[in-house]
Amino acid sequence: MTTITHSLASGAGWHVTDVICTAGAGDRLFEEAHQDFCVAAVTSGTFRYRAQQGTAMLAPGALLLGNPGTCYECGHEHGSGDRCLSFHFGPAYMERIVAGVPGARKLAFAAPRLPPLPVLAPLLAEAETARDMADKGAFEELSLRVAGAAVGTVSGATHVRRAPSRRDQKRVAEAVRRIELDADGPVSLAELADETATSPYHFLRIFRQVAGMTPYQFLLKTRLHRAAVRLRMSDDAVSAIAFEAGFNDLSTFNRRFRRVMGETPGRYRARRGALAVPAS
Repeated sequence: MTTITHSLASGAGWHVTDVICTAGAGDRLFEEAHQDFCVAAVTSGTFRYRAQQGTAMLAPGALLLGNPGTCYECGHEHGSGDRCLSFHFGPAYMERIVAGVPGARKLAFAAPRLPPLPVLAPLLAEAETARDMADKGAFEELSLRVAGAAVGTVSGATHVRRAPSRRDQKRVAEAVRRIELDADGPVSLAELADETATSPYHFLRIFRQVAGMTPYQFLLKTRLHRAAVRLRMSDDAVSAIAFEAGFNDLSTFNRRFRRVMGETPGRYRARRGALAVPAS
């Protein structure tokens, strides 16, 4: 077995896997068929990919593109091993994404890959970070953004940013209130979109435009803010504060808190006494 696949996250109509291949130049070509639409970001290694759309060499930063039912093969002629973040979408789910990308018309990918493009680099870095931090909650939004970026780039669609309508602003305001009320529990993008009668892709786009961040980023910001206040106002255990704020893992909370606040929760709390003493 030269390929190991780990499931990272999934939802209705989509799933994400971490695929590690250890095959070399002397190994048999890997042959399979895409069950769904596939957009796989290469994070390390190189390999040759051949499908109905053509043949291409894929390197780190490139996107492999696959259509449902299409047979394909991968081989390593010039080196051993590779690793990919593989995003998969059911046809109905992808159809809604395509409908939400301005200028996009075709549902099937006509090209086998997208080369490493500077415009895609920040998004792919976010996805790789989410994988390495085991941030399952980030992948629902990342899946939509990766699919939308692939569809828009392949189709040559240009996104004209329009001012959000009053209706969209109202939708986002309602979603913000919902997140604030339920920040200590699970809040999914699909549920927020359903409550505003929009598709997940459209909702994600207008939320980022109106709020300046994604729903998941706003959720994390809300949780971290509440935890920071609790750390200053109470002597409760850090673990209790983390779990009550909505974090299911203490190490994840510590890592995120330090990343945002610049210090560990314990150090942040320890400075509480010093800040309360007026300067002489």
